[in-house]
Amino acid sequence: MKLPPLIQTFVFHFGEMGSRWGINRTVGQIYALLYLSTTPLNADQIVDALGFSRSNVAMGIKELLAMNLVMLKHFPDDRKDYYGTHDNVWDIVRNLVEERRKREVEPTLSMLRSVILSAPSTEQERQAQIKMQEMHDLIDMLTQWYLDMKTLETEHLVSLLKMGSKMNQLLRFKQRKKKRNLTR
Repeated sequence: MKLPPLIQTFVFHFGEMGSRWGINRTVGQIYALLYLSTTPLNADQIVDALGFSRSNVAMGIKELLAMNLVMLKHFPDDRKDYYGTHDNVWDIVRNLVEERRKREVEPTLSMLRSVILSAPSTEQERQAQIKMQEMHDLIDMLTQWYLDMKTLETEHLVSLLKMGSKMNQLLRFKQRKKKRNLTR
């Protein structure tokens, strides 16, 4: 199967971006193909569309399933496994962020906690611990914010994101007003 140029561009680009996000190019391309597909696809259809080996497709699907980015589907009178993505782009983003938190953020927080709790043996280590504590506190604060945000309904999350620039304008306005009052 030859992919139409528009779809091929997206699939290739997603593969390249995936390699920058910590997944291999093949997995990124499989995901992009499934995301754009109007119906779930089986492994043979993915092999045909992308020209990958069956084993590469199987490994890619396994990784995507583990990340909860694709779902296994079955059809009556068909023994093949079919794969599709979540329909809601917000569900996709939530799964991606959660997976990154598990893979990258939590191990970093654990390492920082253990290093911060260790007794420093030199002044240099004590100074390093102060900086690591600052980093831990920032990452922990962002993680707590994320955990609060992930429970929001999508419509509330969208409203909050749209409110971001308005909050920035309000804070700048207050800052300018404060400066004017100080110069009087």
